[in-house]
Amino acid sequence: MAVEDRELSQEVAGLDSLELQDPRSSGTSQGRRIWTAVWPKVAAIAIGLALWQALVWSHWKPSYVLPAPGPVFRSLGRDAQTAIFWRAIGTSMRRALVGYALAVAVGLVVGGLVARSAILRSAVGSLITGLQTMPSVAWFPLAIVLFKLSEGAITFVVILGAAPSIANGLVTGVAQVPPLLLRSGQMLGARGFRAWRHVVIPAALPSLVGGLKQGWAFAWRSLMAGELLVIIAHRPSIGERLADAQNFNNQVGLIEWMVVILILGLVVDSLFTRADRSLLRRFGLLAPAD
Repeated sequence: MAVEDRELSQEVAGLDSLELQDPRSSGTSQGRRIWTAVWPKVAAIAIGLALWQALVWSHWKPSYVLPAPGPVFRSLGRDAQTAIFWRAIGTSMRRALVGYALAVAVGLVVGGLVARSAILRSAVGSLITGLQTMPSVAWFPLAIVLFKLSEGAITFVVILGAAPSIANGLVTGVAQVPPLLLRSGQMLGARGFRAWRHVVIPAALPSLVGGLKQGWAFAWRSLMAGELLVIIAHRPSIGERLADAQNFNNQVGLIEWMVVILILGLVVDSLFTRADRSLLRRFGLLAPAD
């Protein structure tokens, strides 16, 4: 059975791989590919910094309200040498990863059940979309009543913020699998569980990965809202640092932590991009060198 599964995977992936360009014929060096991937991000960051500096030079707001990039990045460099800076980032990332992992488990289970049943898709599909559109802040009064001012309240809201997007991504991906692809898989012997493993799930992967990526965005936003509202003593976090900077009118520190949030977002986005491309290569949808 294992040998047959491997052969079926190779045959299904090979149908798509035949249409891909041979990487050896492209003549593109590794350095050029890296530069092609990196320069748009570098250019976007440079444009953002230039606009920020231009806004400061326009004197739209005084410097103690809107500081220039220089003081902010100098403060970031100093704080990056302190233990509390990394403790705050570590606390927030741990909360984000735990909440997101639980949201993935919940989203995949719910999405898988809904995707397999037309009745459940009709009954629950719109409810999942409705939950996805709810602002995460709206869940906090209930979370605080249920879990008090604790880690559980934050985790609860992170799960509710991310799970609907993940479930929706899976349901949408399965619903959009072309019937012709299913019939082709059946002709190759893929039926029942094997059809899901070798045909349905690979075909739904782009939508699922999009749902996972969107779920992380909702989880991160929910976490930041939670850390601003639920501050736990002796547990420094990004949200707690933001609240402290606001309370003490420390605009440099406030923008500094906003920059940290942006940097972490860019890092996670690059990880999702790499995972997406790796999955596409695994199922023959992208050339090995792309």
